[in-house]
Amino acid sequence: MRENFLLSLEIMGKGMAGIFVVILLLTFIVMILTSLTAKKKDQDEA
Repeated sequence: MRENFLLSLEIMGKGMAGIFVVILLLTFIVMILTSLTAKKKDQDEA
């Protein structure tokens, strides 16, 4: 039973790490897109 528990912790850790990576990826994509669109709007207004 202890082996199953340790396996479940390993699987849970991989899942949580995957979710963390996806959240970071989405954050960087949003930051890049907002910076690109903000620069284009500033140039159009100027």
